[in-house]
Amino acid sequence: MFTSGSTGAPKAVMCSTGRLAMLGTVNFRGLVRSDVTYCAMPLFHGNALMAAFAPSAYVGCTFTMRRRFSASGFLPDVLKFGATYVNYVGRSLSYVLAQPERPEESQTALRIVFGTEASVADRAEFARRFHVEPGESYGSSEGGVVISRTPDTPPGALGVAGAHMDVAILEPDGRECPPARFDAHGGLANAAEAIGEICNLTGAALFEGYYRNPQATAERNIGEVFHTGDLGYKDADGFFYFAGRSGDRIRVDSENFSAGPIERILDRFPGVLVVAVYPVPDPRTGDQVMASIQLEPGAHFDPAAFGEFCRAQPDMGTKWAPHFVRVLDAMPVTATRKISKPSLRRESWTEPGEVYLRGGAARSDDVYRPLTDTDRAALLAEYERHGRSPQGV
Repeated sequence: MFTSGSTGAPKAVMCSTGRLAMLGTVNFRGLVRSDVTYCAMPLFHGNALMAAFAPSAYVGCTFTMRRRFSASGFLPDVLKFGATYVNYVGRSLSYVLAQPERPEESQTALRIVFGTEASVADRAEFARRFHVEPGESYGSSEGGVVISRTPDTPPGALGVAGAHMDVAILEPDGRECPPARFDAHGGLANAAEAIGEICNLTGAALFEGYYRNPQATAERNIGEVFHTGDLGYKDADGFFYFAGRSGDRIRVDSENFSAGPIERILDRFPGVLVVAVYPVPDPRTGDQVMASIQLEPGAHFDPAAFGEFCRAQPDMGTKWAPHFVRVLDAMPVTATRKISKPSLRRESWTEPGEVYLRGGAARSDDVYRPLTDTDRAALLAEYERHGRSPQGV
């Protein structure tokens, strides 16, 4: 199977029939032979194979497919097939919820909905409209780490480590990060020290390797430790939180943080359908924070309201507010419907279109204004003067 390619080129993950069969026995989620699975995710990826196909094969229920995901086709398909189980990734769920609400949503046969990376608000809205509470877990195609939600999992957390998995948050030097601390508003108070890589200290044996790619395999398996390449943090009660991919680490004014917490904040801004936060190079040193936003149908971006929103968020770090905001008609996605951040970083703020700049030109740092051709030329000249490029990698 293949990784999603959300932060780099997809890699071929070896998965023996034994591992796939085992996954079917543990992921069947209460399915029975009379159930009908509906899958609109690509069958080369673990979401479809591990969460939909293998469990369906294990219990012998009906498995239905769509050639490619369609937000407008989701409800008609679920009704046509009489689907009782659907799998999703977070972005696909947000696109479904952007469709006009219809009374038929409460009349489906759905009883199990499972996926990954949906926002807290989207899970609650899906439950309201379709009368089914989505379930979630965190896992990789490589199989080295599983984190699952429990009934007492905090709303923004991934959950707790799976059985027999020694999951930890590690610094680059292998030391374990201290537990996350939260302020009175629920914001992460010690992001710089609490955020690290999600690893399984004994998980290397679970990963069967990348096909004909020993170098990439060695980057994941270091001794007995399996490295996910994902960033996260863990609270004092043992609940894990997702903080972004390894390429989402941002450094502004010598302060390190990650994109995940910022995305969760910006997702609260009225009218936002999808948001992606990522680093772009600063003209002199380090990074600047950039956000790309796709709005709900009919919504319009108000830069003044956005600036006031960022200023009012109690859990927004002092360096977290985006320096650039790009408004897109459609977010670039991979074949697995995940946001393609390499595309966004390559395009940076240099592509034509609706881009806003925070501060500058003797204006308040809290004010967002359209990025003009004069701004672009001045910025490009500054990058050239310091021998840097505005494009991320």
